[in-house]
Amino acid sequence: MCNTGKYSCADCGTTNCNVGDKTYPAFCLTTHMDEKMLDGVMETYNDEENHRIMVNAADIEYEGYGRLTRVEETVEFAKRMGFKKIGIATCVGLIRETRMLAKILRHHGFEVYGIGCKVGAQPKVSVGIKEECCAVGANMCNPILQAKMLNEAKTDLNIVMGLCVGHDSLFYKYVEGLTTTMVVKDRVTGHNPAAVLYNAESYYKSKLFGE
Repeated sequence: MCNTGKYSCADCGTTNCNVGDKTYPAFCLTTHMDEKMLDGVMETYNDEENHRIMVNAADIEYEGYGRLTRVEETVEFAKRMGFKKIGIATCVGLIRETRMLAKILRHHGFEVYGIGCKVGAQPKVSVGIKEECCAVGANMCNPILQAKMLNEAKTDLNIVMGLCVGHDSLFYKYVEGLTTTMVVKDRVTGHNPAAVLYNAESYYKSKLFGE
């Protein structure tokens, strides 16, 4: 059965599941795996689309390891999958970056259909958001509408460009097509949230741990 106790992969530093030359911790989810669940999941990779996604992703990882940028990997993945139409769900604050991404994708022969987060131009207060939140913009982000419009456009692949925390969650919840993320928003670090993790015990220690 699955290990549903206190510890999980988030507490592991050995990652023997990847390299196979170390001992597993006592709480390891692999050694406490529900074999029925594992077998059922592995069976899903026999689905034609799932199989193609996994094989192409692995090939690109291997061939471009440490060499291809995420933009290049995304272009290559879309090509190998035979995709034609790519949707972009973008924060309007990253519209310049989205326009450049669209230019790159079109250069490689893709049709691009982008939807900005403020599409529909609805006031924040119309959905019960506090009026003081209008200090950083009067109109609400509309991730559900972004998802619905991309669904209607029948895109082959969708790309998320810097949607806010929570807004991205709603987009993922309602979008129907295959989706990948290009940019994760972090206004403080120039959209590089990993920088906080690298410096969590130094520059960002007091901010994160209150010390």
